[in-house]
This record gives sequence, structure tokens and C-alpha cells, in this order.
Amino acid sequence: MRLVLSSLVVLAALSGSPARAQMLDLSTIKCKDFLASSKDNIGIILAWMNAYYMDEDDPPILDFAKLMKDAERLGARCAANPEMGLITVADKLFDK
Repeated sequence: MRLVLSSLVVLAALSGSPARAQMLDLSTIKCKDFLASSKDNIGIILAWMNAYYMDEDDPPILDFAKLMKDAERLGARCAANPEMGLITVADKLFDK
């Protein structure tokens, strides 16, 4: 019975409509585009940046207070430089 139930769950998951794959090349995004993004997209980008700008030996900890502080700094810098590339601004801001 468990095998049948497990099989049905897997089939149900696979039979749904496929998720649309999306790609986002952060090297091409301008600050103004980042600031105009949805709240969800901004959150995803900020989480990615948090990991990207971590040192190799940093512990795998997500510090929400630091993330919010960095987000505020990045938002302010982007607002002041809307035509600059997001990664260019972030590289300067986060010393990469």
C-alpha cells in the first residue's frame, strides 16, 4: 500500500504543468532595474548576493540583520546611481 501511495504522489508531482525556467544575468542588470523589481525578486537577489560575497571560510549562517543592513546600503547606492550596473555597485560596496 505504501508503494502505491508513494507512486501516486510522484506521478501527481510529475504530471503537473512544468515550471517555467527563468534566467537572470545579474551582470547585465542596472540599479534602476533592480530597484523596480518585485519584492520577491529583490529578496532572491539579495540572498544570492549574501552568499556570493561571503568569504570561503565563513560559516554557513544567514544573518538577517546583516542582510537588511546590506540591502539598505545597496538600495541607497543604487538609488544614487540608477544607471550603474548592480554588480558593479555591489562589488564596490562589498569589497569584491
